[in-house]
Amino acid sequence: MVRLAAASLAGTAIEFYDFFVYGTAAALVLGPLFFPTFSPVAGTLAAFGTFAIGFLSRPLGSVLFGHIGDRYGRRPVMFASLALTGAATVAVGCVPSYATLGVTAPLLLLVLRFLQGLGLGGEWGGAVLLTVEHAPERRRALWASFPQIGPSVGFLLANGVMLALSAGLSDAQFREWGWRVPFWAAGLLAAGGLLLRTSLTETPQFRELAETGKRASAPLVEVARGHWRLVLLTAGALAVGYAIFYAVSTWALAYGTDRLGVSRTVMLVCIMAAVAVKGVVTPFAAMLGDRVGRRPMCLAGCAAAALWMFPMVGLLHTARPVLMFLGFTGALLAFITMFAVVAAYLPELYEPRVRCTGAAVGYNLAGVVGGALTPMVATAAAGGSGPPWGVAAYLTAIALLSLGCFALLPETLPKPVADPALESAAV
Repeated sequence: MVRLAAASLAGTAIEFYDFFVYGTAAALVLGPLFFPTFSPVAGTLAAFGTFAIGFLSRPLGSVLFGHIGDRYGRRPVMFASLALTGAATVAVGCVPSYATLGVTAPLLLLVLRFLQGLGLGGEWGGAVLLTVEHAPERRRALWASFPQIGPSVGFLLANGVMLALSAGLSDAQFREWGWRVPFWAAGLLAAGGLLLRTSLTETPQFRELAETGKRASAPLVEVARGHWRLVLLTAGALAVGYAIFYAVSTWALAYGTDRLGVSRTVMLVCIMAAVAVKGVVTPFAAMLGDRVGRRPMCLAGCAAAALWMFPMVGLLHTARPVLMFLGFTGALLAFITMFAVVAAYLPELYEPRVRCTGAAVGYNLAGVVGGALTPMVATAAAGGSGPPWGVAAYLTAIALLSLGCFALLPETLPKPVADPALESAAV
């Protein structure tokens, strides 16, 4: 389990590094480089538009790789998705700017961002299921939380590289070539991740399905016919997590640097510190989920998010590093209260024969609802000179939507098996 958990964590860290480094670049430099004819706000919105394409392609990736995972095994998904995302990320770093290619440059960004999302849409399902289907029942949330730590590691790695380059280079150097370095580094990370995954074995549950001939012939069709309500509920339930994370990691970064005049370095440090706290707390929240259940943790996280969005926006608007850090940390703790147990919760909601497709589609559709639109909607709603309360209202509304969806989902915590010897003694 330690080897499996480490490989899953490393893989999701690398894939989310690829995904997050684009979001950071979109907030800092892609607008003026690829949309120079737009106003500053419109350029940022356009850059976030290319950012959103990655979320729109993630459900397609979950369908494609979910089919592979349910038909041919969880293990092949982990190799193919990582290779695709890594190659697309390296290519982003090689795209010339608008000044060289004209309108072709942003079009290439759109295509490569689409491919990034396609690969990431398959990564989560493969990594999580490889861990979940090997894990003991009573520790399933704990072991499944390791792939959920991967996004925190990937975010810190992506933004750490960006921070070092931003601090060590002049603004002109950073805009000319420095922002490309983290994209080129993705190639080395992907190669290392693929090497680490070569020793992984297929899960016992999939081997049983293959041996008994019970694999789904058309997983997506079965999910659409028999589990469509569950897919929609899980997508709505998880939307708040995406909205919170990308409001903090992407929109707040752009808002702090462009509107509040806070330096890139200060904003990145505040956000990275909050994400580090989230990563440390993740396994402890998962252990609690193994004791009290998945659904209570998710309901508590949604309620906390709904109560914290207005304070978070108010703390951000102060432009004071310590207060911004506190605002971000409170939001991400609410987020991880839910997402620490989601990696166990979603697979438990689906039967094994369609689990890779169903869980991944629900998870990635949530990204469209909560992640793709949040930076754009928040940027548009943050007009005026006062605190952007419209952003807080938008995030609170998503939290309440997710709370309602979680309330309609069942609990899946495995019940403890009674000891026959103790039962006999009691009789």
